[in-house]
Amino acid sequence: MALIIFLVVVVLIVLWLVGIYNTLVKLRNNREQAFANIDVQLQQRHDLIPNLVATVKGYAAHESGTLEKVTQARAAAMGAQTIGDKIQAEQQLGQALANLKVAVEAYPELKANQNFLELQAELSDIENKLSAVRRFFNSATKEYNNQVETFPSNLIAKNFGFHKEPMFEISQEERATVTKAPEVKF
Repeated sequence: MALIIFLVVVVLIVLWLVGIYNTLVKLRNNREQAFANIDVQLQQRHDLIPNLVATVKGYAAHESGTLEKVTQARAAAMGAQTIGDKIQAEQQLGQALANLKVAVEAYPELKANQNFLELQAELSDIENKLSAVRRFFNSATKEYNNQVETFPSNLIAKNFGFHKEPMFEISQEERATVTKAPEVKF
């Protein structure tokens, strides 16, 4: 009788550990799927950038340094392999695009160009979609990280290579731009 109770307890413990492991796997997969959604939006942004750069070049030839930074940041973002590398590269691309927006402000005729306006509207739409999928990704990452760091699942996570993953946050430069009050000129 004692042997049966012991075996039942062992089986229950094993099933409990398998349940924790499976939960960790599901949460990791949800996070990766959430990043795949980000990748779709990032690819659309990457595809749009050469058109935007070409349009700006026609009006602002002496802004070549800014345009080169955007092009280089885009290439780095497209070449990034891991989720962490992609997050870092996309932060740099976001900053380069923010600098481009500042440079464009000096060209009223460019801001009135229909092609540029359409590209800018498309980029704005993509950025809004990116914000939504980033929120979903960060939510999935938070749920995963909570499971990885809380007891008792942290014991399983540690032994099977699960570890805390980074959120997709805006860079310090972007944060400074976002928190800065806009200038109003008349």
